[in-house]
Amino acid sequence: MKKLLLFLGIVAICASAALAFAPAEPPAVGSVAPEFSLTTNEGHQASLKDFRGKWVVLYFYPKDFTSGCTLEAHNFQADLEKYTAANAVILGVSVDTAESHKSFCAKEGLAFKLLSDPDAKVSDTYGSLMEYNGMKLSARNTFIVNPQGKIAKVFMKVGPAGHSAEVLSALAALQKQ
Repeated sequence: MKKLLLFLGIVAICASAALAFAPAEPPAVGSVAPEFSLTTNEGHQASLKDFRGKWVVLYFYPKDFTSGCTLEAHNFQADLEKYTAANAVILGVSVDTAESHKSFCAKEGLAFKLLSDPDAKVSDTYGSLMEYNGMKLSARNTFIVNPQGKIAKVFMKVGPAGHSAEVLSALAALQKQ
């Protein structure tokens, strides 16, 4: 009986630890986008509500200065004029520091805002938190938020290479509705 109770206790501890890390479900299309306020690569606070009236491409990515994240950022940068023409802003989010984002933007020539989520709360709220080698990182997911602040499109586990083109296509389709 003692062994059974010990086993059940261990199972309960393991289950609660797994639940403690389990990321939240991403917000559903049509729901109000969860509000946040994070530090930008420029050292200022930015909130989702600051961009009301514009389309927001809110993309989560794992780490500054890594190959996939750099490729994805370069593609968003290359298409920046198309986003601007579509009344859209790009906001990148990772758990990196604002100082890391500042260096990343400078090195890679990025002219859009990167937001620092060091405690991973916003990443978790958006169902975009993962664990890699014992570290909590933002998962590569993207949300298009409409000018009224509602989730218009969700992309989960995206590939960095063609993602900007995919987002632009979805944005064009959403704007025709």
